[in-house]
Amino acid sequence: MPNRHAIYLQQFAHANPIPAACRRGPLLMSGVINGNDPATGELPADLDTQCRHVFTHVQAILQAAGATPDDVVKMTVWLQDREQRGPLNEQWLKLFPDAKSRPARHALQAATPSKFLIQCEFTAWVMENAKREKA
Repeated sequence: MPNRHAIYLQQFAHANPIPAACRRGPLLMSGVINGNDPATGELPADLDTQCRHVFTHVQAILQAAGATPDDVVKMTVWLQDREQRGPLNEQWLKLFPDAKSRPARHALQAATPSKFLIQCEFTAWVMENAKREKA
């Protein structure tokens, strides 16, 4: 693997030359992930749908990087209304159902009003398959 591997996804393309994530060795870090529809690129108006799309993008990035949800060690989430964590928690529990094996999470109030009701970024540690089986 090259020293640094940029991960681009068609469903999560940026207008600027920025990858969705970057992996160097076992370290995988995403850029900011928002809730645009993966099929159309449109941003839904409601938090539930944006949140579902955010987690769809997280899973797609993990897969493209050769990772799984088990490799995620931390997720930072920005919400327009930090008190509305219900949709976030619903998707969180689907992706990380085992209470004994969840990554750290930090949910913050978004600094400025935005059309993005939720955004996140994550860090993962991706072991190679042979090492993963022994861990």
